Amino acid sequence: MLIKEIIAIHAPIEKVWNTFTDLTCWRQWNTVIRNVRSEERCLSNGKEVKCSLYPFLFPITVNLRIEELIPHELIVWSARKKGLYARHEFIFETKDNSVLVTSRETFAGLLSKASGALLPKRTMQALTIRFLKDLKKASEEGG
Repeated sequence: MLIKEIIAIHAPIEKVWNTFTDLTCWRQWNTVIRNVRSEERCLSNGKEVKCSLYPFLFPITVNLRIEELIPHELIVWSARKKGLYARHEFIFETKDNSVLVTSRETFAGLLSKASGALLPKRTMQALTIRFLKDLKKASEEGG
């Protein structure tokens, strides 16, 4: 399964990048990924972030491993959980007076193949859209 979404954020790349990578402020703007715990203040190559997602009424706790991080360009994280592998890429591109953020998430494994009720694409896509809208709002506020 593949979920791809793009959003234009009308803010400088530094603001968008800092909002996204500074884990200490996620609680203030991020309504999708909660209970964030990490040894690092910011996303860092090779580090892990423990967090919870709420695709349903109950939380799913996952460990996100930062696979690749190129400042102001790319963040890739992955997660494994009971027969499911997810890889999420965020691509940052400056265009005109905004930043285009492309979210591309792929799912593999047994749970992915039985997606239907266990991993509904529509629900996962709605979470991605909400995450990007949260990032947009936080990045555009306060200049």
